[in-house]
Amino acid sequence: MPDRDPEAARLLLKPATIRERAHEMLQLGLAGRLEHFSVHPERLSACADYVLALISEAYPTLDIPFHARWRHFVVGGSDRWHALDRKARFADTLARGRAAYDLAVVSVLLDAGAGPDWRYRDALTGNAIGRSEGLALASLDMFAAGRFSSDPDSPLQADATALKRLDAQALADGFQAGPDNPLLGLEGRAALLNRLGEELERQGLSRPGDLFDKISATAAGVSVRASYILSEVLTTFGGIWPARLALAGIPLGDTWRHPLVAQEAKTAGYMPFHKLSQWLSYSLIEPLQWAGIAVLDVDELTGLPEYRNGGLFLDFGVIALKDEADASRAHEVGSTLVVEWRALTVALLDEIAETIRERLGRTREELPLAKVLEGGTWAAGRRIAREKRDGGGPPLTIVSDGTVF
Repeated sequence: MPDRDPEAARLLLKPATIRERAHEMLQLGLAGRLEHFSVHPERLSACADYVLALISEAYPTLDIPFHARWRHFVVGGSDRWHALDRKARFADTLARGRAAYDLAVVSVLLDAGAGPDWRYRDALTGNAIGRSEGLALASLDMFAAGRFSSDPDSPLQADATALKRLDAQALADGFQAGPDNPLLGLEGRAALLNRLGEELERQGLSRPGDLFDKISATAAGVSVRASYILSEVLTTFGGIWPARLALAGIPLGDTWRHPLVAQEAKTAGYMPFHKLSQWLSYSLIEPLQWAGIAVLDVDELTGLPEYRNGGLFLDFGVIALKDEADASRAHEVGSTLVVEWRALTVALLDEIAETIRERLGRTREELPLAKVLEGGTWAAGRRIAREKRDGGGPPLTIVSDGTVF
């Protein structure tokens, strides 16, 4: 029985399982067997053309960085993290890496959808910035101000003591949120950081940055695989997610049910995604590279099943709702419709990445999925949303607690 088999549960924490089951969902869609979506592969070419045009515009030399939280710290052409890094004058590479991991972990965990109405006013430019960029800047400003540290003498850290006691009001103050500037899932975000602090203490860790030391030691200053980073993220932070599915005492995090997937497996009906954990893993790569450590096999991680990438395929008609009325309804994250949408997104990101590589004459090593996402599908999903809808919101309304999208 899977509830007594920890190995079966651990398979649901691996990116290979996410990819395998997502492509199974795509095949179900192509066969017309999904409940909520039809799949139209003939429309993928036009979608790829749109993404390629955006890549050519933004990265004409194809010098594309990885899709990571660090991109969102660049505001108005100014890299706020690098400015903070220079000012901090960290004692050594390890101190810098720990601080970067502290910031990345907290910022990514706060990166669930902000909602269409929230904005963060940047003190330096005066601009009101929404969505992921606004969330990133707000979290960076809180980090720089020592709001995640319990030690006034060491403000540039996020430690378990401070994270455990952070409340929704403190987060609202830092994110300038209120009745006139509503931020979705505020209580859920604060609770997630509280659980992060508790989980760190449970594991004998003082801060997220301790993970930098562990991964660096494993790499022996040379190299580490991206899938190892994800496994450490899931092991270290797996206990912070709200109570959802668990097997053999192992919390499965961003894993949901679908009746048709993996019917012959021990874990039949389970569809894992681990979107925030993979987004975090992508974002933990660069601090290792800054320390001279190579990160290998980045393409073992999957594309991110969130509303920008998923919206791209829905807006281009690569996938289509079988019931158009679903476009005007609100859907729970664990609903069959949302699970199908997210799984199709993961598989179609692989497909469009391959198409883009072929068009550009690039190999997987030269243009890994992390660069296709950044170059890329995420930006294309945002642009097509703006073209189709006032405010640029997603094509579907998702009821989220701030810990998934």
